[in-house]
Amino acid sequence: MLDLPARISDSLLLLIEAQRAVAHLVIDDSQALVQAGGHLDHYGLGGLEFGGPASDQIPLLEGLLPLAETPFLIRSMAMPSGRIADVHFFGDEGTVWVLLLDVTAEHDEAQLVQQKAYDMTLLSQREARLIAQLEAANDELQRAHRELAASQEALQLTHDRLQAELRDAERYVRAVLPEPMTQPFAVDWRFVPSTELGGDSFGYHWVDDEHFAIYLIDVCGHGVGSALLTVAVANTLRSEALPRTDFRQPSQVLAALNEAYPMERHGELFSTVWYGVYQPGSGLLTYATAGHPSPILLSGPAGGDCAAKALEGSGPCIGIVPMARYGQAQCTIGSPARLFVFSDGAYEIARPDGSMLDLPELMQTLAQPLEPGQSELDHVLRVAREVHGPGALEDDFTILKLTL
Repeated sequence: MLDLPARISDSLLLLIEAQRAVAHLVIDDSQALVQAGGHLDHYGLGGLEFGGPASDQIPLLEGLLPLAETPFLIRSMAMPSGRIADVHFFGDEGTVWVLLLDVTAEHDEAQLVQQKAYDMTLLSQREARLIAQLEAANDELQRAHRELAASQEALQLTHDRLQAELRDAERYVRAVLPEPMTQPFAVDWRFVPSTELGGDSFGYHWVDDEHFAIYLIDVCGHGVGSALLTVAVANTLRSEALPRTDFRQPSQVLAALNEAYPMERHGELFSTVWYGVYQPGSGLLTYATAGHPSPILLSGPAGGDCAAKALEGSGPCIGIVPMARYGQAQCTIGSPARLFVFSDGAYEIARPDGSMLDLPELMQTLAQPLEPGQSELDHVLRVAREVHGPGALEDDFTILKLTL
């Protein structure tokens, strides 16, 4: 034992007691409980009576007394309260001291690491299968190029086939998007990918009868890789396929997504995600963001004067920072109101002179009153195309509207 001053030793003992919820039991040579103290209720051992056989009240002692050796340690034993404790036994001239030290956090962390290792193994296996499929597809493409060099007709046929497959993939990406809804409130959207396969996806569904989830994913880049990843993330959210995750808690959802989709295992691709949960009964919106643009809330009737507010939040993009944790915020939405959730492609639009449309300009566009019957979503898309000028937009244009 270190030769420490009493003041320091006492401080260390107080620190251990506070962090480990220390409790103790004292058993005499007749195996009767004669003393107990510390955080007994923490372990579900409150209300002990002295004088009787200790094992009758404390089943964990059954078969362990008298001690065969001392000191003696049983690691990670489940307590009646559900906590996990290291149980230390010390013999002292016929008296047995039993000390309980809480190790629940370490036990849970070990289980989490074990589960993550298992998940990583599954992901590695899937990655290996995908690599094998991609290598096989690449070999086929190389052979096709050699053959097509001698045949323009064959080249055209192959081109047509690949275009058809891209159209099929594009149809699939659109097919997994949810249909607009009108009851019990309205949800509508506009989605214009910059290429056949973009990096945006989104969804919304009822988590239960009282909680409605809405989310938007924007994977960096475009093309097949980005499209595959954004659809995978959207499907994960739609099917609620994240273990030990309460999908009514946005911060938990984003943290679990970050663990499931590290960029080093997904072609160095990362994504921004906004995830919110709306409770129609109370009007409460709980939300969290992973590097995503702030949604805009318009309070007031459509076609009239509205107050515009950006629902700001912060958090690292999905896949960049291992074991990242995310905060969440809440606001109460009073009807009438409209919530707009969008990707950065809805406002980061280059003008012909090189300047960029920005978020305040998008907010101003949304807050402008429109003629009856006009669509706010179509108006925003029209403004984006007017700002950009001729040609396709450089980034995916995605915007969702929740009307309350």
